[in-house]
Amino acid sequence: MTETKTLDENQLPDNTDQEQDSAHHRKIKSFVLRAGRMTTGQQKGWDVIFPKQGLRLEDGLLDLETTFGRKAPLVVEIGFGMGLSLVEMAGNEQDKNFIGIEVHRPGVGSLMNESDKAGLSNLRAFCDDAVEVLARCIPDNSIDRMQIYFPDPWHKKRHNKRRLVQPEFVAAILPKLKQGGVLHLATDWENYAEQMMEVMSAAEGYKNQAGDQNYSPRPDYRPITKFEKRGERLGHGVWDLLFEKV
Repeated sequence: MTETKTLDENQLPDNTDQEQDSAHHRKIKSFVLRAGRMTTGQQKGWDVIFPKQGLRLEDGLLDLETTFGRKAPLVVEIGFGMGLSLVEMAGNEQDKNFIGIEVHRPGVGSLMNESDKAGLSNLRAFCDDAVEVLARCIPDNSIDRMQIYFPDPWHKKRHNKRRLVQPEFVAAILPKLKQGGVLHLATDWENYAEQMMEVMSAAEGYKNQAGDQNYSPRPDYRPITKFEKRGERLGHGVWDLLFEKV
C-alpha cells in the first residue's frame, strides 16, 4: 500500500459508529468503502486491463499454476492503495507471482494500468474484500509472503476495534501460508505497531523472525514510498513486523 488509508470520522454520518460497530460484530471486514472518481489511466486499467489480468471472487478457488501459467513463489498483498509499490515489487522480483487485494476500484485500476505499462506478467488483482478472497479463493499452504502495509490506523481509541490486524484475522491468514511463509506487517503509527506486536506475539502458529517483542528492519524488497519518506522527514517512525509460520 502506498499510503495510509485514513478516513476522517467527521465526514461520516452521525449514525456511522453505531452501524459499523454493529456490523463489526456480525462479520469481519478488511475495509471501509469510500467513493472516488477515476483518472483516465485508472479507468483504462479497470475497463481494459482488469478483464484480462483481474481475478474475481465468484470464480472460486484459484489454480495458481493455471492463473499465472507457471509455478513460482506467491506473494499476496492486502490493501495496496494505488498499487505503485506493489508494481515496483513485482517488477523487482519477477521470479515470484504476486496477487494484490484491494476493494477500491480506482486503486485496482491504477495497479492494472501501471502493471500493463511496466509489461508485467506476474501480477494479478482482486477488487474484493480480503476476508472473502482468503476464505474462498486462496488455496491453503500456498502463500510464501503475505504483506499488509500501512493499514488504516483508526487512531481514535474508540475506533481501534476496527483495525484490520486482530486475532481472528491473523488466525485466518495462517492456514493460507506455507510452512515457513511470512506475514509482513508495517505501520507508521506506534500505537498500532504495539497492538500488532501484541496480537502477533499471542497468535498460535507464528514466530517472530526478529526475536520476542522485537521489530524487524525494513527488508530490501519493501520499497520506501513518498508517503513514508515524508513521514521520516517529519520524524515519524515506521515499524516492520515479520512473523513466520511454524
